[in-house]
Amino acid sequence: MKRTFLFLTFLFIYYFGNAQNSLAELLKTFNKENIPYITVSELTKIQDQVLLFDAREPQEFEISHIKNATLVGYNRFNISNVLKNNIDKDQPIVVYCSLGVRSEDISEKLKEAGFSKVYNLYGGIFEWKNNDHPVVNSEGELTENVHPCSKEWEKWLVKGQKVYSN
Repeated sequence: MKRTFLFLTFLFIYYFGNAQNSLAELLKTFNKENIPYITVSELTKIQDQVLLFDAREPQEFEISHIKNATLVGYNRFNISNVLKNNIDKDQPIVVYCSLGVRSEDISEKLKEAGFSKVYNLYGGIFEWKNNDHPVVNSEGELTENVHPCSKEWEKWLVKGQKVYSN
């Protein structure tokens, strides 16, 4: 019995530790993909024409974020905080997080509230940084630091400096 339990535990850890060998597989595992993705290269062409919403937590945002992004958070996201800004519901909005999982959840809430042009940044801030695009800290200064979210997700951040707290 003990051997069976150990074997099953090992199998579980191995499977879930190696199940996502690509970003596409990871996102398919965790997302419904009912919000259209926008790629990093697409975003760079229209960045000044969209609202950028960061769906990470404040400690992640403080370490770094995409310039001009607004923190909307995840755990404490409240649609009324977005609505009180009287944003045109046809304004293109790109939501991002670390990889694109939390941002899909927040994007769905924005769609439910009537926003018509909501996109999820494919690969999130990790993909942004992995493609050599700049991030800024809470002071608005360029930084190499990126909060990797968790030990589980940090493997997807291949460029920049992994920093868990300021």
